[in-house]
Amino acid sequence: MAEIIQFVVVPFDYEDNGIVAGEPIDCPNPAAAIQTAQNLWKTFGHAGATALVRTSDLEIGKFGQMQILRQFGQVLNEGWSRAS
Repeated sequence: MAEIIQFVVVPFDYEDNGIVAGEPIDCPNPAAAIQTAQNLWKTFGHAGATALVRTSDLEIGKFGQMQILRQFGQVLNEGWSRAS
């Protein structure tokens, strides 16, 4: 199976202990990921959002490094913990 390219947006929200990552949102292309990230931050009031791209090959369990397409607002760069 060929590699799959995934475009994902991760919203970030304020919680008692600081900023935490929310549930990732899949997007069909890089432009949609960037627009969704900007809307989550500017329109829906999240602390911030990051648009990412990642390649993966699920058949062999290989996941490529995530690359940041664009960031908006306040986000975490490392050690994300998802909101519960």
